[in-house]
Amino acid sequence: MITSAEYQQRREQLMAKIGTGTAIFRSAPMAVMHNDVEYNFRQDSDFFYLTGFNEPNAVAVLAPHHEKHKFVLFVQPKDPEKETWTGYRTGVEKAKEVYGADEAYPIAELDEKLPQYLQKADRIYYRLGQDEAFNNKVLKHWQKLMRVYPKHGTGPIALQDAGTLLHPMRLLKSETELELMRKAANISVKAHNHARTFAQAGRYEYEIQAEIEHLFGLNGGTPAYPSIVASGANACILHYVENNRQLQEGDLLLIDAGCSYKYYNADITRTFPISGKFTPEQKTIYEIVLKAQIAAIEQVKPGNPYQQVHDSAVRVIVEGLMELGLLTGDIEEIIKEEKYKPFYMHRTGHWLGLDVHDVGVYQWGENPQELQPGQVLTVEPGIYISPEIKPVEGQPEVDQRWRGIGVRIEDDVLVTPQGYDVLTAGVPKSIEEMEG
Repeated sequence: MITSAEYQQRREQLMAKIGTGTAIFRSAPMAVMHNDVEYNFRQDSDFFYLTGFNEPNAVAVLAPHHEKHKFVLFVQPKDPEKETWTGYRTGVEKAKEVYGADEAYPIAELDEKLPQYLQKADRIYYRLGQDEAFNNKVLKHWQKLMRVYPKHGTGPIALQDAGTLLHPMRLLKSETELELMRKAANISVKAHNHARTFAQAGRYEYEIQAEIEHLFGLNGGTPAYPSIVASGANACILHYVENNRQLQEGDLLLIDAGCSYKYYNADITRTFPISGKFTPEQKTIYEIVLKAQIAAIEQVKPGNPYQQVHDSAVRVIVEGLMELGLLTGDIEEIIKEEKYKPFYMHRTGHWLGLDVHDVGVYQWGENPQELQPGQVLTVEPGIYISPEIKPVEGQPEVDQRWRGIGVRIEDDVLVTPQGYDVLTAGVPKSIEEMEG
């Protein structure tokens, strides 16, 4: 569990960056599923990272220049009648007691109280997001202060994305965060290993999904994202979520599923033969992808550019496809002009943490983002030979025997001072293990 002391440390670290500015963070809104039924609430990750507060309709303000109130929460007040219907509310007083706020107010008082935390700030840090009404509220307050700026020469003269300061912090995981991510990974490993033994010809993709997500729930987790259970040619659809096809003998089954545990996420993909044996074509494609993934993981070490992970996987995939005659020509030209894209159209990974596709920069203009200890990324190369695949101009047509094969292999990898640690290594991926 993240302690209140760690949340406070995060706020203090951010406020040191903010200096004489003021930062505003909005909680996630409730989302309607249909009519008067709402989705389960999931807090905005930035808001949660700084506060641990897990209720909607709240605002956090960080004002390090304020004499007394450096951390302020605006929350829903206690309301016994509404709490009977929709659940417990922390309320104003406990927001200070439990979450360490220097001051707290009812959310209805935001417009009245917010200006006192903005007037002496030199800039406002706020991330324009999905809540257009709240975006407009912040902009309105800022514009009002700018109108009176000429009279006294003080006030926020700029609006800056708070993520530019906060997201580099989120990219480097603390030991407590890594414990939670390991837990999410271990639950996901259990679910994937069970799914491989449960999957049989005649069962439906949604049955496999149900088994996976049942294990998530039994271990205190939830799906980190819609589970992908893609058999046969469905594996060539990157974000296939219908999960309604019946498994057939001879199919490959691609499962991309991860558990979220106390807001921290895992993300694993494995592809295996439902019959227990690869066909020659399936095995050949699988071996290329596995070789590409191993090569990419080997590039995960402090100081290496993030891009190097992707580049390593691409080169192995292109070499493999050229050996099969599925790509022809000069390898450097194929890579530079991305002629491999009909077979491999996505990046080799992404940052992982509170968000599945976690925050963090991948490239600083012309300068690379270097890998650092504490970062967690996925490594997930793939080859997808859709039944309707259309090679780029000048490349050969794809023989029918390859069409309909889709393979992706994905692990979660922690950058360590010495190199890397594969958090999801407990799910088999060698040919021998898959066919054993």
